[in-house]
Amino acid sequence: MTILALEFSSEHRSAALARDGQVLAEATETGGRGTNALALIENVLAEAKIAREEIEVIAVGSGPGSYTGIRAAIAVAQGWQLARGVKVLGISSVEAIVAQAQAAEIWGQVNVVIDAQRGEFYLATWEISATTRMEIAPLKIITAAEMAARQSAGELFVGPDTGLFPNAAAMARLAAGRTDFIPGEKLEPIYLRETTFVKAPAARVMSA
Repeated sequence: MTILALEFSSEHRSAALARDGQVLAEATETGGRGTNALALIENVLAEAKIAREEIEVIAVGSGPGSYTGIRAAIAVAQGWQLARGVKVLGISSVEAIVAQAQAAEIWGQVNVVIDAQRGEFYLATWEISATTRMEIAPLKIITAAEMAARQSAGELFVGPDTGLFPNAAAMARLAAGRTDFIPGEKLEPIYLRETTFVKAPAARVMSA
């Protein structure tokens, strides 16, 4: 199975190509909020010497993280599925960070933390060993005060602020073992806050 993975949830945005679980190529860009998704994709296709028509699955890092970046990756996957009928799936960027922590031999009870803006953080706790990864506390939003208290208690943290960014290569390896494909229109960013909409005021009628 040939997989194109897109991970745009952080300021280190990346694309990777994998076949049968082996990563063949990876490209990364950093800085700013926007992403040149097409350039990243073309780079990995060229490096791996794989044609667009050979892509069978597109895996998208669904966050949490940069809403703009995640939406850009989702748009690529949706368009590709419409054009070529590829399979798509979303994978938590937290899960990619956990897989990278395991590969780096960061074992034990590990907190994955991602800046949620507004003085808050996304946090999930996993138990990691050389052979297993188990979520023991699901993703939630915590305050800066709670984060500081956990740090003072000596808890272990990994994530973008510690230099461990989710990457597309890890995403591609995770996708190799997945079969929970979904229609492209079902792809959504992981976003724990309630979405609120403000109704626009009624148009004012100006008298002559």
